[in-house]
Amino acid sequence: MPVVLADAVNDPSLDTPRFPSSITVTRTAEDDFKSRQIYISIDGEHAATLLWGDSVTKDLEPGPHRVRFNNTFIWKTVHFTVQPGQQVFFEVINRPGFGTLPMMLVLGVGPLYLTIRRMDS
Repeated sequence: MPVVLADAVNDPSLDTPRFPSSITVTRTAEDDFKSRQIYISIDGEHAATLLWGDSVTKDLEPGPHRVRFNNTFIWKTVHFTVQPGQQVFFEVINRPGFGTLPMMLVLGVGPLYLTIRRMDS
């Protein structure tokens, strides 16, 4: 049976996205403390350990997801939904807060806080 142009144009299989759904997390902000690692898990599974300057990209199934960030002191969770072919971008920052620098001078360690920025919306 010959293929008609109208059949090809109306073929629902051609509507699928060309790229998989994915999440990218970067840790490249200049205001990052540039010390200590940040652990990332997606939907309960370890996805990456980021040092300053690192980034990670993971493919996801379309639908709701949960990403957790922690630096062993602060834990943050972000819920989001990814559409077919959508790429979701987050920037994570390990930053000093009130009292971090004096504590580091006295004790050698101090608390670092997490800032999460969604970059694609």
